[in-house]
Amino acid sequence: MVPKVDVDWMLDVLLQLLRIPSPSGRTDAVMQRVGDLLDDLGLPFELTRRGALRAVAFGDGEGPDRALVVHADTIGAMVDRLKPDGRLAISPIGSWSARFAEGGRVLVLTDDLDTNHTGTVLPLLASGHAFGDRVDQQGVGWDQVEVRIDEDVRSEADLAALGIQVGDFVAFDADPVVTSSGYVKSRHLDGKAGVAAALAAFKAIVDAGEPLAVPAHLLVTIAEEVGQGASHGLDVDVAEMVSIDNGVIAPGQHTLERGATVAMRDETGPFDFHLTRHVLALGAEADIPVARDTFRHYRSDVAAALEAGAEMRAALVAFGLDASHGHERTHVGSLQAVAELLAVYLRSDLTFPRWDASAAGPLEAFPSSRQPAPDEPTTGRD
Repeated sequence: MVPKVDVDWMLDVLLQLLRIPSPSGRTDAVMQRVGDLLDDLGLPFELTRRGALRAVAFGDGEGPDRALVVHADTIGAMVDRLKPDGRLAISPIGSWSARFAEGGRVLVLTDDLDTNHTGTVLPLLASGHAFGDRVDQQGVGWDQVEVRIDEDVRSEADLAALGIQVGDFVAFDADPVVTSSGYVKSRHLDGKAGVAAALAAFKAIVDAGEPLAVPAHLLVTIAEEVGQGASHGLDVDVAEMVSIDNGVIAPGQHTLERGATVAMRDETGPFDFHLTRHVLALGAEADIPVARDTFRHYRSDVAAALEAGAEMRAALVAFGLDASHGHERTHVGSLQAVAELLAVYLRSDLTFPRWDASAAGPLEAFPSSRQPAPDEPTTGRD
């Protein structure tokens, strides 16, 4: 039976998270909120030295464990230069196009936690009345945009007087909207929708009141958008890791817009053969809509963990996302399917309980029989 997911609660959590600015490098506020939510669920957690959050759910035994991994940081920008005319030159945090920054409402986060400034990202040629057809001829790039602060500033000195400095973070307003048809339109769904779905899965387990067969962690990372992801914070006893992130809605992709998607590979390589099939089988058994897809220009928390030397099986479960790192859109049905799939996974046993109970073992115990091999070696000659 699929644990019941509280969809209204999940959506409320998502909207809360979207309204908290959290570009990579400035994530304390959103992590505080995630911690409050875990307290509400009664799940113990701890913070790493760098500020990532690791929660431990109830479970029998002392490992091996499993982990769900999500990220709460978002793309954003940073102040590179205070310009002579009182505007700000910026550069991106994370990988995204300046074409999606144009027109964005922003908050410049100063070192004074009580003093931040609103503004708007504009192209250098922002007025057709002033520049005519030249506004359509301007190129796209971070050197082609600037921030207009909502203060009476006309010079670099005016900006400095407000406390604005080089290196200040620029957070883009999410502007979330939930439509009557169930779509969620917002910036920063990448990451935060995954956090909401993972928290909803843990809530479903807590509400069901059934202990887990395998202890489970929730790792919330703070630097996925800059490639660091789950490079630290995972417990050494974790045998399986499932990352939750966005799937790609685009021509040539197979991601479900109203279901869950299991990624078979990303740009760093294939995910674990056995764990991905285990998750797919769980979805099929529970009658949850699940598709398979491959992502060619994409990496997630998983890649950072494996590159850092994590010795565990890894997979990626995705919610459907249109226009990722741009003007994003997902559907409540997709988030529900992901949360249900995660809840079913949390209640399952490890893919190979005996083999994965230890970090290594003899050849004859390795579950290679699941992948058929040729009976006879070949030379490649006729």
